[in-house]
Amino acid sequence: MTTLQERPDTDTEPLDTRRRLVVIGNGMAGARTVEEILERGEALQFRITMFGDEPYGNYNRIMLSHVLSGEETDADIFLNTLPWYEENQITLHAGVRVTRVDRFAKIVYGSDGSATDYDTLIFATGSYSFMPAIEGLRTDDGELLPGVFAFRTIDDTRRMVEYAQHDEHRRAVVIGGGLLGLEAARGLQTHGLVVDVVHAGAHLMNAQMGPQGGDILRQSVEKLGIEVHLKARTTAIIGEDRVRGVWLLDHPQLECDMVVVAAGIRPNVDVALTSGFTVERAIVVDDYMRTVDDPDVYAVGECVQHRGEVYGLVAPLWEQAVVLADQITGVDTSSAYLGSRTATKLKVAGVEVASMGVLGPEREGDEHIVFSEPTKGIYKSIVIRDDKLVGATVLGDTSKVAFLMQAFDRGLPLPDERVEMMFNLGSPTAEVGAAELADDAQVCNCNGVTKGHLVACVESGVKSVAGVMDKTRAGKGCGSCKTMVCQIVEWAAGGAVVEDPSANWYVPGVPMDKPALMVAIREQGLRSVSSVFAALAPEGAEDAKSKMGLASLLKMMWADQYIDEKDAKFINDRVHANIQKDGTFSVVPQMKGGVTTPDQLRRIADVAEKWNIPLVKLTGGQRIDLLGVRKEDLPKVWADLDMPSGYAYGKSFRTVKTCVGKDFCRFGVGDSTQLGIDIESRFQGIESPAKLKLAVSGCPRNCAESLVKDIGIVAIEGGRWEVYIGGAAGAHIRKGDLLATVDDPETAKTLTGRFMQYYRENAKWLERTYAFVPRVGLDFLKEVIVQDSLGIAADLDARIQEAVDAYSDPWKEGAAPATPGQFRSSLPLEVLPQVPVR
Repeated sequence: MTTLQERPDTDTEPLDTRRRLVVIGNGMAGARTVEEILERGEALQFRITMFGDEPYGNYNRIMLSHVLSGEETDADIFLNTLPWYEENQITLHAGVRVTRVDRFAKIVYGSDGSATDYDTLIFATGSYSFMPAIEGLRTDDGELLPGVFAFRTIDDTRRMVEYAQHDEHRRAVVIGGGLLGLEAARGLQTHGLVVDVVHAGAHLMNAQMGPQGGDILRQSVEKLGIEVHLKARTTAIIGEDRVRGVWLLDHPQLECDMVVVAAGIRPNVDVALTSGFTVERAIVVDDYMRTVDDPDVYAVGECVQHRGEVYGLVAPLWEQAVVLADQITGVDTSSAYLGSRTATKLKVAGVEVASMGVLGPEREGDEHIVFSEPTKGIYKSIVIRDDKLVGATVLGDTSKVAFLMQAFDRGLPLPDERVEMMFNLGSPTAEVGAAELADDAQVCNCNGVTKGHLVACVESGVKSVAGVMDKTRAGKGCGSCKTMVCQIVEWAAGGAVVEDPSANWYVPGVPMDKPALMVAIREQGLRSVSSVFAALAPEGAEDAKSKMGLASLLKMMWADQYIDEKDAKFINDRVHANIQKDGTFSVVPQMKGGVTTPDQLRRIADVAEKWNIPLVKLTGGQRIDLLGVRKEDLPKVWADLDMPSGYAYGKSFRTVKTCVGKDFCRFGVGDSTQLGIDIESRFQGIESPAKLKLAVSGCPRNCAESLVKDIGIVAIEGGRWEVYIGGAAGAHIRKGDLLATVDDPETAKTLTGRFMQYYRENAKWLERTYAFVPRVGLDFLKEVIVQDSLGIAADLDARIQEAVDAYSDPWKEGAAPATPGQFRSSLPLEVLPQVPVR
């Protein structure tokens, strides 16, 4: 039964004289248009009603591939949650499909039986996944065969993740070798599936690049372990109760457990069509985003056809939303949409890709510059017409893409030496700084943020980079523009950029600094990451980016009373090995102080041969690294080694490097080897805010490089030892500061443990000692650690002892996995560099 919306009782309620605006569609275009209207201060002008097919708020559809791959949770990609609609007095019919529009009576009919009056109407119905007519795709009742998925919505993604994680599901086929298909393939790989991509075209991403670039992309994708089938058409899905495989025309049958269809999108125009609006490829609109049939009805987004063009990228949607908001509010009636120059910069299946404009030369006189290096997966193609950039395709090396996109968008002058457009040659002519950018230059393509938006935000009083990003959403999509956003904010603030309040929070999801957070955790007895979120995070919301830091902190605080939740850990910590570029792992068995035995060496050699370890490498910390171990083989490799973990992963105490000391060295004055072994035995595996590397040298010649370690100990004449802290010799170089000179090794061990515990309790998450020591101050540390000025030395000693007592070898989990999928197979994430066998 259809019911009209309740109208106000004029005897008791004031008459609402605002114009009734109805938006059909709660996707990125519809919600963005409403945001633009609200930004123009027109909430008082309109009574806004929105309809959305999905029972949610508005989310960033671009980020679904990140949810599939596990990089983001589905909660992370929402742009506007349901409370946002209430706060802005917007009536949202979530999960209600509009079935018909009566444009003469000006009524919208919903699938729930409702009828809603409007004065102004906007179609923002977006698009849907195209499902080609393939035999066996659907069951008799019209539903997709179990195991077949579209990849368009958050529900699609959730179902794909659940299905992919099923233990019995091993192989997947992705139909479509475009951007979305490759993202789906890569995402499914992260769940341990073997993936084939079936593409009807002659090369991958044929809408964005030419054959040569497509071929190099194929090579890069295949090196990732994804098999690509080109010129392949799927004729049938095999399986009665669920997917068993696919038939290909003129190709072999492919067995699989799931099929993802990513064969393109189609504008969602059914309601407009059945309601009598002009629809060709999509809903036809003019330069003011009005339908050609009714001046009170507009359309925006992927459902729109403007001057014959239909757009499937997000940047045109933002440009259309601005014009539509200007028109509908009357703020700028001269505003007009004249079409978009589309440019895309994305990371597709781990490969950097940028594409803009034409794919190749089209006219006589077009300049076409091409650089190709297939072995490295690099391809660059530039098309110049009348001294303007009209097209570019870049694969692999995107260092010049910022300039290319600005030149393409803005028609910037091009350098005489065209090669400067491809490579950094030290010339400033091809660089674009924050000051030189035009105000309307789009910085964030994902969210349609221009330089002018960023500058205006700064001028409105927001002086922190994080604040500007939150306010404008710049950098909240693929994140490739963050560097440019920072530069613009700093330039606009004129050196007055302020530190964001959250900069002092220990983790971004809990608004507390570390001391306050620790007090709250202790007072409330919170022993798991989820319990911390529930008790201390705003509205109890979990934040994926905060989990690792909280897990480390809780383990430091509670030792063996900490409740271990595997989803709070990075992959290295979950499987106790170090993930490498190709998705395999490196295994480093423990050798305390860098000392080993013939028996250990024989076992390591036997394991390397038995498991075909591709590379055996000595580490900088005097250990032996076995590289290229498959995830599912880790427990068996550990069992064969029968040695404890060497902790070459994670944020924890790792190794103590030593020299031979006084027993063998002619200059040695202290037993550095034994002290190194003692320290490593005592503090093995202890959690810390960042990794800790130690060294002990037997004399001031410092062969163990103790002066550039987090904690370094050096033997000096008279049986004494110097203890240094805060050194580094990695990406950051810093000579350690002398904390104390002590008379015996036992005192050196005591100060080592005391400093470690103070650092564990007071350093920021991921703050290395080379940053922590200068921040806190050497003199203060001497007073606390050595002189016990605060009277906490005994407590520090006791708490580090608790951590020592709680030690257990993580490799024991190999015999009893913590979860069924802990050591499930993992496929390559990125191409493994060719390492020469010596």
